Amino acid sequence: MNLLFVCSENRLRSPTAEAVFSAYDGIDAIGAGTNKDADTPLSGDLVDWADMVFVMERSHRSKVVKAHGALLKSKRVVCLNIPDNYAFMQPELVRLLEARVARHLRL
Repeated sequence: MNLLFVCSENRLRSPTAEAVFSAYDGIDAIGAGTNKDADTPLSGDLVDWADMVFVMERSHRSKVVKAHGALLKSKRVVCLNIPDNYAFMQPELVRLLEARVARHLRL
C-alpha cells in the first residue's frame, strides 16, 4: 500500500510519518509539502502514486483537492488534525500518527 503524507513544508510532520510508516511491512510511504519551497513539493505524480493521502490539517486537504482533484477520484483523503507543534520524530508526534493513521488501515 502506498501512503502519501502531506503537510506544509515537508520538514517535520510528513517526514516523521514517512519514517514511521515506511518501517511497516507492505507499506511504502512518502511525505510531501503543499508549499512551493517544501523539501519535497506535492506533485501530481505523488498523488497518482498514492493509494491513500493523509493530510495534517484541513488547509492541506483544500490545497491537495484544489491542485489535484482529478487524481483523487478513487482515493481517500484523510485529515489527521495534527497541528504544526512538533519536532521531527518527537515521540508525541509518532504516537499521534500511529493512533490516527491505524484507524484507516488494516495493520
